[in-house]
Amino acid sequence: MSDILNKEDIANLLPHREPMLLIDELRNIKKLSTATAIVNVKKDSFFVQGHFPGQPVMPGVLIVEAFGQAAAALTAHGIPKETYENKLVFLMSVEKAKFRNPVIPDCKLELNIEAIRSHGKVWKYKGEAFVSGKKMADAQWSATIVDRK
Repeated sequence: MSDILNKEDIANLLPHREPMLLIDELRNIKKLSTATAIVNVKKDSFFVQGHFPGQPVMPGVLIVEAFGQAAAALTAHGIPKETYENKLVFLMSVEKAKFRNPVIPDCKLELNIEAIRSHGKVWKYKGEAFVSGKKMADAQWSATIVDRK
């Protein structure tokens, strides 16, 4: 298993596809524990076109979505393929989300995530988002792995 996953590797782990596959890279992977995800927030990213014209900002809910995708990729990368194959990961709860600074394109958003615990198919995570070392957001969330219908 590689220490760095590119967008293609991530797409092989997650059911998300463009334009909703937000994570460009996963690095510093410690199996089922921690990782750093990279989101390249560009001026032409779909989510900044109307949010807000003339002063683009990445929506906070998509920062939370990126946290969730990073956590799902970390987990899928560390478990057997048959455990996540033909499955979806659903966000169950978001707690303590704080948006400290606006994420403005063009930037590299770094998400440091940690798996706090798992119980069966339910996982709990926490994460912090940074741009150039400045904290932009943080949150805790829970997710579960479910069968595709």
